[in-house]
Amino acid sequence: MVPTGRRSSLPVSSEGVAISVPDGDAEPLVRALGARVRRLRRARGLTLTRLASAAGLSHPFLSKLERGLASPSMASLAQIARALGTSQLELLAGVDVEPAPDRPEAEIVRAGKGSAGPYGLGHARLLVQGSRRFQPMEFEGDNLDAGEYFVHAEDEFLHVTLGAVQVDMAEHGTVTLGCGDSLYLTGGVPHRWCAAEPGRYRLFVVKETPRQARPT
Repeated sequence: MVPTGRRSSLPVSSEGVAISVPDGDAEPLVRALGARVRRLRRARGLTLTRLASAAGLSHPFLSKLERGLASPSMASLAQIARALGTSQLELLAGVDVEPAPDRPEAEIVRAGKGSAGPYGLGHARLLVQGSRRFQPMEFEGDNLDAGEYFVHAEDEFLHVTLGAVQVDMAEHGTVTLGCGDSLYLTGGVPHRWCAAEPGRYRLFVVKETPRQARPT
């Protein structure tokens, strides 16, 4: 889901095929998305070739995407996000069509507002606008299947505000968190979660924003 408040829409193909955008005709959001992918790739210390291999996509396509000359399908965007240790929602919500280097020191996101959309096997709402030092979000789900692991270099904090959640950390073990419980994850720890029992649960999640690494 494209974040609310954006003036451009992202052209995507429902068949999972990338849509090429002619030179000079690329929409602002497509160019901004390409720049966002490039920044995250560099923050991960990945070359285009390594990211293409991890995402199962072609090097030429990713090169065009980063230059704003191609738009991914939602399926391709999910593959790219997974390879970068992030989500489609965060990729799109981190895009600033009109850069705002002088963001206000205090910024409010009202209840029910903010960028929202699918995240893993649930639904999330970002609680900040644009790119900030931290990425707090509200996550809701009722999935009993934990799905695939998320792995990223940044630390992450989880706090349960509704229901009970089972967090699987691969070789680091599995824990069950009840309402009011919290978990801090150091960067690099694989993790995935699901409902510990049938019913809806809600998490408050805070992630670090990837730091810029040496360009590749």
